[in-house]
Order: sequence, then structure tokens, then C-alpha cells
Amino acid sequence: MPTPAFEFNRRFEPMRLRAAEVEKQLGDPKVTSDIPLLRGLTREYRAAAAALEQLREYERLEKEAREADEMARATDDVEMHELAKKELADLSQRMEKLSTLLEAVLRPRSPDWDKGCIVEIRAAAGGEEAALFAGDLFRMYSRYAENHGLKIEVMDSRPSELKGFKEVVFAVEGDEPYRYFRFESGVHRVQRVPETEASGRIHTSTVTVAVLPEPEEVEIKINPDELRVDVYRAGGHGGQGVNKTESAVRITHVPTGLVAQCQDERSQQRNKAKAMKVLAARLFEARSLQGQSKTTATRRKQIGSGERSEKIRTYNFPQNRLTDHRIGLSVHNLDSVIEGELDSLFTTLEKAEAEIE
Repeated sequence: MPTPAFEFNRRFEPMRLRAAEVEKQLGDPKVTSDIPLLRGLTREYRAAAAALEQLREYERLEKEAREADEMARATDDVEMHELAKKELADLSQRMEKLSTLLEAVLRPRSPDWDKGCIVEIRAAAGGEEAALFAGDLFRMYSRYAENHGLKIEVMDSRPSELKGFKEVVFAVEGDEPYRYFRFESGVHRVQRVPETEASGRIHTSTVTVAVLPEPEEVEIKINPDELRVDVYRAGGHGGQGVNKTESAVRITHVPTGLVAQCQDERSQQRNKAKAMKVLAARLFEARSLQGQSKTTATRRKQIGSGERSEKIRTYNFPQNRLTDHRIGLSVHNLDSVIEGELDSLFTTLEKAEAEIE
């Protein structure tokens, strides 16, 4: 049975009060002149307003379900009875889905959820087939982002010969991008007949994904004196030059040896800005991992460790099956998932994570 709307109303009351308080603050000139504070409060208000709108929709569905149930009980007309029962089943299903979203809103939030993130996809074992699957994952994430109003910006890429990617690095911006993309860190294994396979044999290849939260400016400071910036000519497929000027940029953080590069833009300045964005995220991750006890405690609560060496998921194309090894979940809608329909998977992962805490 779906959770009664009055119960959700009770649990959402603190959010309703907080939203009213934030709305007042957004009209305060002192707040509007403080850009970082304004940005944070605006983000908080939009999230609360969206959740409360979902709650109102839930109340509407519950009212309609109650009316359909009353009609089914009251009518002697067999056809009307069946129509009412069918409508009730449809409304109950919609309420179940919305209930899952409302429960997710009520779970404790991490301050990192609202951050943008850097996603790095790299072909691993499997040669050209791994590169093709890296391209599939990039398109899957791009479609998911498009469906949720998120913006994707490619920071760096190394295309393969068959229109895949040896490596692609991109940024995701919008409402809560890191909240769900964080579940994607690890090794993704694909089982299918490659385009390059003439005999029809199924091959297994792997792709690694790393997801890094973008730090706020106040969270990380980079000393320009610790950077080495190299510029070079961008290259294309087969070694062909795509730019006759030295617009590609590689930035090395000398103390740590961390490197970020970008050659996708024709402007050296834009390439440098993108490379700095990626470098900041990598440095933030490295410094976060230095607090080993904190990291260990946090990872006990996570679905998996999020490490690049951990196999998290298998995509079996012949069986149209996706298996997430962290929670033992297997579903037979791989064709939908690869088209960017990741909501159900992400919701299940977040629910499982909450149960571990």
C-alpha cells in the first residue's frame, strides 16, 4: 500500500517551513549582494519547491484513487466497475513511483550532492571494442543528462578509429549532478559480439569510469607557482593536425604529479580553463583521500568503494541483461538503460545505500 499523503505531509513539514524561510531570505538585499550565498539558497529553494510540488501531485493522485475505489465499490455496471478498477491500478502504480521519489528526498543529504562533477571514461581491456563501449557509455550519460535538464561539456577526448573513445572527460552541471553520477565510479564490463568480430563470438571488454565532485572555489586553492603549463598542437584521427596553432594545453601540478589536459577547443585560453577545472577536481579528490580514517568511515556507508579497480556492473547485450554487482540487482531492460533510462537504477542504488547507513 502506498504511504498515506497525510504521513508525507507530516514528514515534509520541516522542509515546507524551511522553504518559506529561504523565500524570505531571497528577498533580502544583503543576500542578493552575496553571490555564493544567493546561489546556495536559490539551489536549496528550487529543490524544496520541486519536492513540495511532487507532494501536491501525490495528494492529487491519492484523491483520484479514492474516488476510483469508491466508484468501483458503488457501481453495479460491470463495464464501469472494470474501468474504475483499471484506473485505480494505474493510479496506485503512479503513486508507488512518486512515493519512491518522495522517500529519496527525505533521506539525509550529502553536501556534495549539489555539486557539479567531472566524469572520466577510459577504455580498458578489449581494444577497439572497449573504446566503442566507452562511446556507448558517454552517449548513455549524455541522454540521461539531457532528460534531466543537466548540461554536459566535454573537457578532453581521444577518439578511436571506429568512432568510439579511448578516453573522454566531461563536466556535468545542473541540479544535483553528483548525487546520482557518483554511483558510476568503477569498472563497467560489457559482453557482446563486437562490430569487428566476423565469427559472431561474444567478447568481454571493460571500461573504467571515475566521477569526481567539482570543488567550490573556497574548498581548494591552487598555487600558480606549483603548475607547469605546456602547449602543443592538437591532433586528430590518424595523427592529422586539426589545428595549425599550438592550442592544446597540458597542466601539471608539480608537487603531486597530477596532470590535466585539453585539446577540444581551438582557443588556447578555453583549453587552459577546462584543463584547470579538471585538475582542481583531481586535486580535491586526492586531498580528500588523505584523510584516510574519514574516507574509510565514509566508504563503509557507500555502495561499493567507488574505486576505479572495482567491477560494479555487467552489460550483457545478447541477454538484454544489466547486472549491478554491488547490490546483486539484475534487470532485463538493458536496451532502455543504454538509452539513458537510469532513474530506476539510481533510485534502487540510493535506497540500498540508505539502508546500509
